[in-house]
Amino acid sequence: MSLEGLKDWVGRTQTVEDLAAPFPVRALAATFDENDPDPQNGDALPPLWHWLYFLDTAPQSKIGGDGHAERGDFLPPVPLPRRMWAGSRFSFDGEPVRVGEAITRTSRIKSVEPKTGSTGSMVFVTVQHTISGPRGLSFVEEHDIVYREAAKPGEKPKDPRPAPTDATWTRTIVPDPVLLFRFSALTFNGHRIHYDQPYVTGVEGYPGLIVHGPLLGMLQIELARRTHPDKVARSFEFRALSPVFSGPAFSVQARSEADGSVTTWIADPKGGLAQQGKATFR
Repeated sequence: MSLEGLKDWVGRTQTVEDLAAPFPVRALAATFDENDPDPQNGDALPPLWHWLYFLDTAPQSKIGGDGHAERGDFLPPVPLPRRMWAGSRFSFDGEPVRVGEAITRTSRIKSVEPKTGSTGSMVFVTVQHTISGPRGLSFVEEHDIVYREAAKPGEKPKDPRPAPTDATWTRTIVPDPVLLFRFSALTFNGHRIHYDQPYVTGVEGYPGLIVHGPLLGMLQIELARRTHPDKVARSFEFRALSPVFSGPAFSVQARSEADGSVTTWIADPKGGLAQQGKATFR
């Protein structure tokens, strides 16, 4: 299939139902090393913690070489081997979903855009998710996925530009393989770049295990919301700029802006800007 032919997938939809059980919330709080009270039915689910639910349970026989489900069902069959989470945008317009509630996610392929960059052909797929609970619409998420060509011999990630140094709040994270494993387990993410060292270095050409983009995004909004405990998130967005690898500590940073918003970013161990975002509150 040509890359342009993949646009036939635009408009496809999928609906999934789930129950916002308390255990994943307790397990993620432990993974984040937070001493939160045990979740109770009726507690509001924090922003982005819906990623603990609606998990893809493809049969083992339908798993591709990278550990993801084979393409061509809901997501288009992009014929490029490397897949990464490029970013997300959230609009929290409704009431939050709550622990113990039945929840629904309706997904739609919003766009499929083939592009050519310095490393070759790429395809950006944007999926719009609408999450609802018993009180109706809770929030809308747009998720950007980028597919890239295989690594070329000797190819190395480009050095990112320097991260800002004027953070209002900072948290240091050590991305060891246990942290990556626990997050993969909680989100039922079989992508081998997060736990299979021979695969990620020998097949995909990266220097080490890659920290999940959504894990970084969650750490960003967590820092923003926990420093604003009397407010509720109105919107959040983040964009991946450069990979973060397992090993030395990186930092999650946030800056308070004059308009009340919070700029967030991830600074890699060398001070490079790996991911940036913005949160607003009401």
